[in-house]
Amino acid sequence: MPIAIQGIPGSFHHQVAINVFGIDADVLCFDTFEEIAAAVGNGSASQGVMAIENSIAGAILPNYEVIDRHGLFIQGEHYLPISHNLMALPGLKVENLQVVKSHPMAILQCQTFFQKHPHIKLEPGKDTASVAREISEKKLQYQGAIASHKAAEIYGLEILAENIQTVEENFTRFILLAKEPEKPAQIPNKASLKVIIRNEKGALAKLLQIFADQDLDLSKIQSIPVIEKPWDYAFFIDTLISDYSKYSKALEKVRGAGNEVKIFGEYISQKP
Repeated sequence: MPIAIQGIPGSFHHQVAINVFGIDADVLCFDTFEEIAAAVGNGSASQGVMAIENSIAGAILPNYEVIDRHGLFIQGEHYLPISHNLMALPGLKVENLQVVKSHPMAILQCQTFFQKHPHIKLEPGKDTASVAREISEKKLQYQGAIASHKAAEIYGLEILAENIQTVEENFTRFILLAKEPEKPAQIPNKASLKVIIRNEKGALAKLLQIFADQDLDLSKIQSIPVIEKPWDYAFFIDTLISDYSKYSKALEKVRGAGNEVKIFGEYISQKP
């Protein structure tokens, strides 16, 4: 069955699908993260690839709520080094460009480069690869795109400047979503959780202390309001697991303290 991705061939989601599932991976392309989740939830895709955080821009908070609302599970993760490249129709130079379009996040990550080229107007586009395709199909002169090497290859564009991102070490973490939970063949060393704590003084401090007492390293904690419970918050937590028995004991204690716990996934960390 196909893999659901956001964007089109040449997008970073497409690159992750190739890296994880192979060059011949069959992909279903969608415009939004909501559509990815729906495709996995209704069974039209076997798995979904979804960006969840960037090392520069931080977490994509709405995606936590999307995953939760569709009842999906995390089966794994993949870290992709992000290389932003300026491309245009063959024969053009940077000095010829009047407009450069790309996804707003890509533009944000390349600000320093474009400060050196103030003649270029930056405009947001739907997706990095979509802009590259539009330039190719419409033969848009004097317009450039910020996209991947793969996009340049697919759409026949020429790369005018490579690795133009401001911070060289730029990674995006993607998660692999499925309709059903699946434990890895080996003991998992990472888990993604949702915890709804009791609305009382010191509740968060007590929660964090439980994890600390069991030597769990919380690599991420994000709070999102619980829509149906005003002023209550759900905490989405990633924790590294060095001792599975201590992790299990921590969850037991968290539940015993009157908190709700949902396990989104237990898997093998792929962090480089």
